[in-house]
Amino acid sequence: MTRSIVPDLASYEVWFLTGSQGLYGEETLRQVAEQSQEIARTLQAAADIPVTIVWKPVLTDSESIKRLFLEANSAPGVVGVIAWMHTFSPAKMWIRGLDALQKPLLHLHTQANVELPWSEIDFDFMNLNQAAHGDREFGYIQARMNVAHKTVVGHATNPAVTAQIGTWTRAASGWAAVGNLKLARFGDNMRYVAVTEGDKTEAEIRFGLSVNTWGVNELADAVHATSDAEVDDLVAEYEELYSVVPELRRGAERHESLRYGARIELGLRSFLEAGGFSAFTTSFEDLGALRQLPGLAVQRLMADGYGFGAEGDWKTAVLVRAAKVIGAGLPGGASLMEDYTYDLTPGNELILGAHMLEVCPSLTTSKPSLEVHPLGIGGKEDPVRLVFDTDAGDAVVVAMSDMRDRFRLVANAVEVVPLPEPLPKLPVARAVWKPAPDFATSAAAWLTAGAAHHTVMSTQVGVDAFQDFSDIARTELLVIDEGTTLREFQKEVRWNQAYYRLAQGI
Repeated sequence: MTRSIVPDLASYEVWFLTGSQGLYGEETLRQVAEQSQEIARTLQAAADIPVTIVWKPVLTDSESIKRLFLEANSAPGVVGVIAWMHTFSPAKMWIRGLDALQKPLLHLHTQANVELPWSEIDFDFMNLNQAAHGDREFGYIQARMNVAHKTVVGHATNPAVTAQIGTWTRAASGWAAVGNLKLARFGDNMRYVAVTEGDKTEAEIRFGLSVNTWGVNELADAVHATSDAEVDDLVAEYEELYSVVPELRRGAERHESLRYGARIELGLRSFLEAGGFSAFTTSFEDLGALRQLPGLAVQRLMADGYGFGAEGDWKTAVLVRAAKVIGAGLPGGASLMEDYTYDLTPGNELILGAHMLEVCPSLTTSKPSLEVHPLGIGGKEDPVRLVFDTDAGDAVVVAMSDMRDRFRLVANAVEVVPLPEPLPKLPVARAVWKPAPDFATSAAAWLTAGAAHHTVMSTQVGVDAFQDFSDIARTELLVIDEGTTLREFQKEVRWNQAYYRLAQGI
């Protein structure tokens, strides 16, 4: 029944472009082409680069450069371009192309050889291997034109280089997913809440995504139109995949609650598929004719790659969808998360994160328990949900806030730890983590930044991936990690306030 909407990143292309110029002659340009193809093949073979690297013929003039960039813009499967100046490529010929480019750009500062053949170097060798200053020419024009890009330095055979490129291609893939994202809001935001609000028009301008609202009873109609046969099949799948508590099993007193949870999943999935949506929100304050707050359905749809935000929080739904694509194919998962409560034991402070129902089971390798419990909020029937503990390991939590003149991302590197003690009375999926650099600094910095209480937690990628994503999006990112001090963080917040306002123009 599960239908993943997480793309195979190998289906995406990143074009590999090589700059030179015509004055070197055909023999030298032939060698440039051969050596640049070898670099492209090396990148394509790297296990940590998930996309397909496509070599393009050597570029030697302004018209061909602009034409290729326009072609990249219009190719839906192309998520970015990598540029390398093998020889000296006069940068004026790149101006019109760079001005037209709308896809993410990575500047690879490399060369064909790793070690220099010292005893064999002649001037022909020097003419051919000029990236040391050819790339500086290209770096200048990117800086002068304020072109958003990432720079990676080193040989293509270096694992540190391919790791950086791989992370950037994941961020570029996430950016492509956000740019094509349609998000359905069922109902509005939770009443009186500030941080879940946001400028949806500005979000479409900045990110390309579309955020619109449907009445929850349109969803309820889809839910109640599901057939008993479809429900039977889905319940059988639940019984195979999860540890279903006795009261929810066939013939037991609460089995109808499970069947209704299945109807919600079927109706919600059909609604999203019919509308081409890859993210959505719900709100416990706006359930209309729905008998339960969607819990199990939301968890399973997130596991299939949908973005989700609770209480109408569409910004977090966008981040969850982006994280799903960025982390595609890697161990771990990504989910809506919320800091709920603290253990303030001095020197061993911990954060207990959860949500009312909706934490994605991609965060665990254990077999979740399928249970039903009262919610205590919303005034509807007891909802079904998956209960589990998030696997221990490194993770990142990221929030998006609307700061009036820009969107701000805040990322905190964290370590998910095993539960210190069992939680027999907390019937929701949960995670416990230690934030970097320490609890007091992390919490104070988070509050200073005005970061949201809803986040996406990813156990697949780290802060670097979201740094690349924010750079591509030209969106502010504040990072809280092992190197963070509160004093410097506060300065960065103040400096950013001035910078981003100036960067917007008048």
